[in-house]
Amino acid sequence: MTPLSIALNLALSFAGLAALCLSMDRHHRAIAGGSQSRTRARSLRWAGWAAIAASFAAAIATSDWNFGPVQWIGSLTGAALLVVGLVSYRPGWIRPAALLALPLALAAALLA
Repeated sequence: MTPLSIALNLALSFAGLAALCLSMDRHHRAIAGGSQSRTRARSLRWAGWAAIAASFAAAIATSDWNFGPVQWIGSLTGAALLVVGLVSYRPGWIRPAALLALPLALAAALLA
C-alpha cells in the first residue's frame, strides 16, 4: 500500500460513483437542470461500473490479494462519502470533479 495506489483507487472509485450518481434522473436533474436520455443514463451506468471494476483491479494489482480488497473497500467508502458530500452541498462541482479524477487516476497509475 503506497500513497499513489491509494490515490489511484480513490480517484477511480470517485469517478465511478460520480458516474453512477449522474446516471440517476433525480441527481442529473438537480445537477444539469434537465432530464437525460436513456442512452446517456445507460452509458453513465456502464462507465461507473467499469471505473469501479478498474478500481478493484488496480487495488489487487498494487496491493495483492492479501490487502488489496481491504484497500479497495476503504477507497470506495471514502469516495462514496466525497460524492455524497458534493451532491449535498455543491452539486455543480461533481461533474468537473469526476472529470478531474480520471487524469489524476491515470497519473497515479503511471507513477505507481
